Amino acid sequence: MATTAKRSRPGVVLTVFLLLIAGMYVIMAATNSWTPKLGLDLQGGQTITLTATNNNVPLESLELARDIIQQRVDGLGVGEASVAVQGDRHIVVSAPNVERDDLVELVGATAQLAFRPVLTVGAGTGPVTEPSEGDTPLPGLPLAPTDPADNGADKDVLGIDQVMAYQPTDADLQAFQEFSCGDATHEDPTRTLVACDEQGLQKYLLGPTAIKGQDLATASFGIPQGELAYAVTLSFNSTGTSQMSQMTGALLGQPQPRDMFAIVLDGVVESAAIAQDRIINGEAIIRGGFNADTAASLANVLKFGSLPLSFEPSQVETVSATLGGEQLRVGIIAGLIGLAVVALYSFLYYRGMGIVVVLSLAVAAAATYALMVLLGQVVGFALNLPGIAGAIVGIAVTADSFIIYFERIRDEIREGKSLKSALQSGWAKARGTIVISDAVSLLSAAVLFILAVGAVKGFAFTLGLTTILDLCVVFFFTKPLVELLGRTKFFGQGHKWSGLDAEHMGVSRDSLLGRRFTRRQTATAAPKEA
Repeated sequence: MATTAKRSRPGVVLTVFLLLIAGMYVIMAATNSWTPKLGLDLQGGQTITLTATNNNVPLESLELARDIIQQRVDGLGVGEASVAVQGDRHIVVSAPNVERDDLVELVGATAQLAFRPVLTVGAGTGPVTEPSEGDTPLPGLPLAPTDPADNGADKDVLGIDQVMAYQPTDADLQAFQEFSCGDATHEDPTRTLVACDEQGLQKYLLGPTAIKGQDLATASFGIPQGELAYAVTLSFNSTGTSQMSQMTGALLGQPQPRDMFAIVLDGVVESAAIAQDRIINGEAIIRGGFNADTAASLANVLKFGSLPLSFEPSQVETVSATLGGEQLRVGIIAGLIGLAVVALYSFLYYRGMGIVVVLSLAVAAAATYALMVLLGQVVGFALNLPGIAGAIVGIAVTADSFIIYFERIRDEIREGKSLKSALQSGWAKARGTIVISDAVSLLSAAVLFILAVGAVKGFAFTLGLTTILDLCVVFFFTKPLVELLGRTKFFGQGHKWSGLDAEHMGVSRDSLLGRRFTRRQTATAAPKEA
């Protein structure tokens, strides 16, 4: 049975690839995102110096605080954030694409989370304001009676049974009446607490802490199924799950507001919920007027935990992008000159086939730019000067890949194959070399990205990105384009300026067009034997 060779469809491959690139620009237009996020050296940003206020500052605690702050900033997707330890009690945070106040609040948040039963609820006294400097914190109200030998000083939390059985005293109720939203407080997990919601609309008298924030396993944000507003979902470890089950079980059937528990973050009631069922799966939800940014910020701070040290911003600076902008301008000019020289050389040496180099570079540049814009919107990727250098190096690899392919075609023709056959066999031999070369570059970029810190990661990321794009461009643009050009009369029959002419290849024209054609003509002219 005769077999039919699978026909190559370079036009289809080329069209689909170009449509994919066009699709990225359609997404950019739909989201009105035409420029990538820029790093600190190009756009400017904020630099904050945090100073530890603790008397003793172990290096291990300082390094842990640095890691937590780095995770917090990276978790918001601001891109290219730099967090470094300086001296024996300072941490320097530099980040682009974020406002000054937002960054101060983010890196300084303590994230002291607690779940407390609600004892009494009343009307608030207005929006919560920061305590004035010099205000004396209101001490947490002690449990009555108190063991004078212990006074709860060495206890982190009380037992659930003891917490849930507590009844407010006259001192508790008096403090509740006198409290104004925004008053300074001292949050002690073994004592009662008076706190307001963030808007100051409600004031709460809360019992001792039933569940600590340390028992929180993770936090995430999103819009719960069947709801319309953002919320933060909390998941607890085994200890927190058991405590949540006991607390909500004890609240069931209690009169209002004793059937409620409050989620308290840094002395502010983030949410107060009625225990309608016993929560046995270790999950709770914080609701309360969140948008995507505020929900992400809260979940991010809770997820990565509290800082092991207390810090205060000792210096806040706005970083100018003037120097980086000038370097960017010079770098772009140098890159354009380099690309122009490459294009000129390609046309001089490869003649008409130089258009493949130019078009391949243009497609690679267009795809790279679109990906950088979209990655900036999706994952917060920020382009910096080293990143631009990595992109230029990576895009230049595209020209190298074409040269490998074209030289393989020349070698195949010199070995006696026709142009049509050489286009296929040359690709078969070139693609292995191209893949191995790009794999080495990709591996180098991956290792550099893992081991590097700061702005060097930008170079490694864009180098890896453009290397992957090079493979896509070579396989789905360069190769099918060369195959299509080989089917035209100008290139396929070796025009003088095509770059595929016999003289340029160093072979005879008959050999270039196919030996079978030459032999057939010779056989027809030969006389028949008697």
